[in-house]
Amino acid sequence: MTLTELRYIVTLARERHFGRAAEKCNVSQPTLSVALKKFEQRYGALLFERTSTEVRLTPIGEQVAKQAERVLEEAVKVKELAEQGRDPLVGALRLGAIYTVAPYLLPRLIPALHARAPRMPLYLQENYTHRLAELLRSGELDVIVVAEPFVEPGIVTRAVYDEPFTLAVPQEHRLAGKTPLGVEALENEKLLLLGTGNCFRDQVVQACAARKTKDAGEDDGAQPTPEGSSLETIRHMVASGAGVSVIPASAAHAWQRQGDALLCLRPFGKPAPQRRIVLAWRVSFPRPQAIDAVRAAILDALPEGVLPLK
Repeated sequence: MTLTELRYIVTLARERHFGRAAEKCNVSQPTLSVALKKFEQRYGALLFERTSTEVRLTPIGEQVAKQAERVLEEAVKVKELAEQGRDPLVGALRLGAIYTVAPYLLPRLIPALHARAPRMPLYLQENYTHRLAELLRSGELDVIVVAEPFVEPGIVTRAVYDEPFTLAVPQEHRLAGKTPLGVEALENEKLLLLGTGNCFRDQVVQACAARKTKDAGEDDGAQPTPEGSSLETIRHMVASGAGVSVIPASAAHAWQRQGDALLCLRPFGKPAPQRRIVLAWRVSFPRPQAIDAVRAAILDALPEGVLPLK
């Protein structure tokens, strides 16, 4: 039994698809399939039920996959202990960021971090919070940029900045000329949201929880309006007149620089709804100086509209 075999098991258990699992493991599909078949034959246990359309874990497969995930996490800790003597600012750092932060932070972070740690290249990934947490725990990422609340066993966090929310409306909308605005201004408005699973959607819903708002699909019997898959999709939907939305300040400033004659961005009055952005990493991560360098670089080159936390 090898760590590679355990990694194959865990990845296939997550992906439920040989092609995607092989891609995640950077091997060919036949290599993955043969390795898992040999593992099952060696121990006389069927871990996966294979059909032409899907892959399912057997009951014993579920137990093995869970234990394999724990073993891989412990292996990462052993590796990190062995690496503690290295220069912490030399060597790649694997950083993940949520979708609503990455496009506005990373273009500023990369040159700022290079100035502080030129021998520490970044391997980057954008994803949802829950997926970044999985990759962090498994050792596939070293540090992630997420929004609070974020609580995971064995993971520590440090706040970097607060980010106010901004209201996006069509240029001819009744709220386009009003300021300051409170969330009560959204009463009875059709609120366009990101899709389920995106933490920013949850934050907007919470910020507007006390207000009577229409979800994008509640329009007096009209056909449901699709949720936006990204902030850029939301931007175009608002500009087209499909509804209004609440977006992070960094996105609002980026859109203002680009210009859009059909879109109006209005700040909320104080106290404005906002989110807190944090760095998160494993307690056992042996390069805390690298985390410090990332945080300092973010503060050197903050996205527009955010409030730094020293």
